[in-house]
Parts: sequence; C-alpha cells; structure tokens
Amino acid sequence: MDRLRQRADFLAVANGARVNSPAFVLQSRSRDDSGPIRIGFTVTKKNGNAPERNRIRRRLREVVKRLDPVSMQPHHDYVLVGRRDALTRDFATMIDDLRAAFTKPARQAPKGPFKGQDKGRGQKPAPATSRKPD
Repeated sequence: MDRLRQRADFLAVANGARVNSPAFVLQSRSRDDSGPIRIGFTVTKKNGNAPERNRIRRRLREVVKRLDPVSMQPHHDYVLVGRRDALTRDFATMIDDLRAAFTKPARQAPKGPFKGQDKGRGQKPAPATSRKPD
C-alpha cells in the first residue's frame, strides 16, 4: 500500500465516489493501471489548529494500518478526509466505520468541476429584463 502525495492525485480522487462517516469521509477512485492501492489523508483548517489536525491525521493513519488491506479494492486510490469527531471518537468504532465504508455502496460524486474551480469565470448570467408581458 502506497501513499498519495501529489495534489493532482487528491483532486482526481475527489471526483470519485464517497462514503460519509462521523469521523471521516472516504473518497475512492478506480485506476486503470495494475499498481498498488494508494491512500491519502487530509484534514481541512476548519477542523482546528495544527496540533489538532495532525492528531486527526495520525489517528486516521493508525486506523488504516490496523485494518486489513483485503477489505480495500485493488487498483484503487483512496483519500480519507478527517472530521473533527475523529479526535474524540472511540478508536475501535473508527476501525468499524472504516471497514463498513469499504463495503458500502459508494455515492457517486458529480462529474462536473470540483468546488471552487470555476471562480466565476466562463459563462455570464443572462441579463435581467424588465419587459412587461404583452
């Protein structure tokens, strides 16, 4: 099992399927190559200051280490997006949540541009008309 480290890989997985849990969101994407399973970890700044985010990330890494790789699908990339509940959630419960997330049918993410990509460029809204009906 390898780690995802490139931003482009994280963005590619973000367009894939996702499964929600109280402590994390599991994003997954199938690859066409025959490489190993790759997994990445991320925690946004809204989840606390740097020590809290690092602790969430460490807990998620340990959960993945303790989970058997057989439950993961081969030739897939996974990203665990940490949530604030990962700080206080029981460790055994988090392992069960991750095991269940790998077996749940995933909700497919929309195939459009990812959030924040457009930044208002491109299509302009239609001008408002103040025409009275005939």
